[in-house]
Amino acid sequence: MFVALERLINLHDGYRKAFRVNGQALLLLVVDNRPVLIDERCPHQGASLAAATVEGDVLRCPRHGLAFSLSSGRALQPGCAGLSLYKVAYEGDRIGIDV
Repeated sequence: MFVALERLINLHDGYRKAFRVNGQALLLLVVDNRPVLIDERCPHQGASLAAATVEGDVLRCPRHGLAFSLSSGRALQPGCAGLSLYKVAYEGDRIGIDV
């Protein structure tokens, strides 16, 4: 089942918005003109990533500065769990996720 998150016309580089889908907190970002859908919470201590900094392919948690690759979800420091990445889906003029 497709769950729409946003209209394509609203997406632009730097876009960022949190969503809740089936009780799960997700964050949709547009980085270098590509949409990225990840967990909205840092796997380290659950801090919100809505205010995380993004530099190139690296997202940095605002609470403790932990860094994650946006292309793989992998944590860039040893001993930390990575982020879950979700495949985006498209339907008509909307971007979303298939659940």
